[in-house]
Amino acid sequence: ERKARLAQALELSRAYRGTTLLLSDVLEADDEYTGLHSRSVVSLSVAVADELGMDSRERRNVEFGALLHDVGKIAVPKSIINKPGPLTADEWVVVKAHTIEGQKMLDRVGGLLSDVGRIVRSSHERWDGSGYPDGLAGDQIPLGATVVSCCDAFNAITTDRPYRAARSTAEALEEMRAASGRQFNPVVVEALTRIAQRSPVEEETASEPRRG
Repeated sequence: ERKARLAQALELSRAYRGTTLLLSDVLEADDEYTGLHSRSVVSLSVAVADELGMDSRERRNVEFGALLHDVGKIAVPKSIINKPGPLTADEWVVVKAHTIEGQKMLDRVGGLLSDVGRIVRSSHERWDGSGYPDGLAGDQIPLGATVVSCCDAFNAITTDRPYRAARSTAEALEEMRAASGRQFNPVVVEALTRIAQRSPVEEETASEPRRG
């Protein structure tokens, strides 16, 4: 009976992982840049989770949250995602709703992906409370979401954009530390800094702008 329960739990875990990878593939097919960006954030987020000593459940949620943090952008019109110029106030409202849409998608799957949905919803909150969609601050923000947010920003800084070249790891860390305690969880910034200094993060290239 114990073996049967374990086998059932493993099978369910594999099913959730399969669903996560499927959603990630759908996101990449919908918007190649957003999909590739999400995959790039995963390895760094998992490394930070390990550095912080998160348990296996928290680590898994961070992994899935990093992979799916932009999944709600599937609901954002391409005309807004790919707009070459500045967004209007109304367009920003649509973009900012992607975190809520992402949570709704994962809540429909249910189970452990509902926990991941909370990370997705809060992945654009800021440590000082000025983020979205709920204006959470400090420890109100799920720890996993602060990890994804920090790694997401670091990846964005070290990636080429049409309007600027990628910055170096050292420059990115300087910017992250400057925003520590305002935009980012200071503990997460410290963990990311230790990881980057031990093993410099490879800089990537991309050809599309990023919204959100």
